[in-house]
Amino acid sequence: MKTVRLGTTGLEVSRLTLGCMTYGDPNWRSWILDEEASRAHFRKALDLGINFFDTANMYSKGVSEEITGKMLRELAHREDYVLASKVYFPVAKGPNRGGLSRKHILAACDASLKRLGLDYIDLYQIHRFDHETPVEETIEALDSLVNAGKVRYLGASSMAAWEFATMLFTADAMDASRFVSMQNHLNLVYREEEREMAPLCLDQGIGMIPWSPLARGFLAGNRTRTRRDATPRAKDDAYADRLYYEEADFKVLDTLIEVSSRLGEKPAKVALAWLLSVPGVDSAIVGTTRIEQMEELAAAVDLTLDEETIAALEAPYVPHPVLGHEQPAPRD
Repeated sequence: MKTVRLGTTGLEVSRLTLGCMTYGDPNWRSWILDEEASRAHFRKALDLGINFFDTANMYSKGVSEEITGKMLRELAHREDYVLASKVYFPVAKGPNRGGLSRKHILAACDASLKRLGLDYIDLYQIHRFDHETPVEETIEALDSLVNAGKVRYLGASSMAAWEFATMLFTADAMDASRFVSMQNHLNLVYREEEREMAPLCLDQGIGMIPWSPLARGFLAGNRTRTRRDATPRAKDDAYADRLYYEEADFKVLDTLIEVSSRLGEKPAKVALAWLLSVPGVDSAIVGTTRIEQMEELAAAVDLTLDEETIAALEAPYVPHPVLGHEQPAPRD
C-alpha cells in the first residue's frame, strides 16, 4: 500500500482510508456489521497496509467509535495507525448536544476518547460548518484540544469553499492550529468540488480525503436504471436516493463500465483509480462489508490511468446541484 503526506503536514497516511461507519450497531442501519463481523475487516485492512481509519461520534450513535477503538487496540500498535473522528452532529437529544460550540466540542472530544479507549485522536474533524456559532469560538475550542494533547491534527468535512476559507483565515488571524484536511464529497458522478473546494485546498496545502468515492456503491456497477436494491445497503440507503440515480449519473456509469471492460478491470477499481488521480486527493475513504471488496479496492492504488482514459471517464459529466452539505444529519 502506497502512503503519502497528508496535505503539507509530516503525517504519513495510506492512499486508502477504511471508513468505519460500516462497523457498529446493525440496529442503526440494517447493513452495518457488528463487532464480531467487523474484526476481519480491520485485520485485512492492516494486512493490506492501510494505516488510516475514519469514524465519527454519530455513526451508530457512538458504537462505531467503540468498535473501531477496540479493534485497533487489539490488532495494532498505537504509533502504526492514524485515527480520525468527527464532531458536529448530536449523538443524543438535548441542548448543546450538537454543533460547534466550545461546550459541545470539548464534551464531544472527551466522550469520543472514552469510547475509543485512547488518549488522543490523530485527526479531529468538524463534520459540518456551524452557522449558529461564531467561527472564532470554534477555532479557539479546537486549538485548545491540540494544545491539551487530546488531538494531533484538525480537519473539516463537507461545506462550501467560502465557509472553509473563512475558517482557515480565521485560524491564521488567531494564530491557532490550522485545518490540514478536507473530507469532501467527490466521485465520478459528483464533481462539483472541483470548481472551488479543490482549488482552495491545493492553494492552501490542504489534503483531500473524499467520502463516498464509489457513490455509495453506484460506481461498482451493480445498480441499473430499473433495479437499485442489488445489495443490502442499497435496499436501506434512502440518502443515496437523494444523491444519485439521475439519468446523467447512469450515463457516467455506462461510460465507466465500457472503459473498465476495455481495460479488463472492474468498474469500482477504475472509478477509485480515477479519484486517486485527481490533484490534491491524498486518500479515499472506502467502506466494505465483504473482505474481497477491500482486496479489490486496494489494487486500485496501483492502477494508473492515462490521460485519454481519464478524459473518456470525465466526458459524460454534467453539473449537479450541491449535494452532501446537509444540516441536520442526513441518514448516512
